[in-house]
Amino acid sequence: MTLYDHPDCPYGMKVRIVLAEKDMDYDLITVDLQSGQHRQPEFLKLNPFGRVPVLIDEGCVIYESTIINEYLDDEYPEPQLRPAASDERSRVRLLEDYADTAFTLPAMAVQIELAKPVGVREENRVRAARDVVLKGLEMVNRELEGREFLGGEFSLADVAFAPIVLQLEKLGIHPDNSLKNVRAWVQRLAARRGIASMPRLVA
Repeated sequence: MTLYDHPDCPYGMKVRIVLAEKDMDYDLITVDLQSGQHRQPEFLKLNPFGRVPVLIDEGCVIYESTIINEYLDDEYPEPQLRPAASDERSRVRLLEDYADTAFTLPAMAVQIELAKPVGVREENRVRAARDVVLKGLEMVNRELEGREFLGGEFSLADVAFAPIVLQLEKLGIHPDNSLKNVRAWVQRLAARRGIASMPRLVA
């Protein structure tokens, strides 16, 4: 099994968390995004959209992090990271999709702006993106009411949010006491073996 990835990609982190939770061995190939390696013909043969992560397992090439994680959960079901009941499984999938499209992207926008020098940084963009992330955390706080994890048990929904919620401090986002469910959940996430093994997330 081979994973093509970049260390700072939150979508790649999702896949690495699942691989760690399932205690799976794999070869990691780092794709140099800064030099444009993901746009080279050799990589585009693996993923025509030119994005990481890409997983190759016994000749099967899979890209898009959520699809990769569902594949891993199908092929290597221990521990199972999706609920058995179809209604709960659909709920987990909806939360994954929200994390991918409406939560991670504005958080990445904050990261991009914070990496710029202060004089160049667009502070209005930072504030707007942080507000979107906070609204997402409010939704997650409601979803966690009466639950330890988003799927009841630890699931792919929690995995989808983990790369961002474990780096909120670095983004300058500080959940207050109104988000008590989120704050307790973040501590539970950080204690997971598959997440604790990733220094970039918990350092």
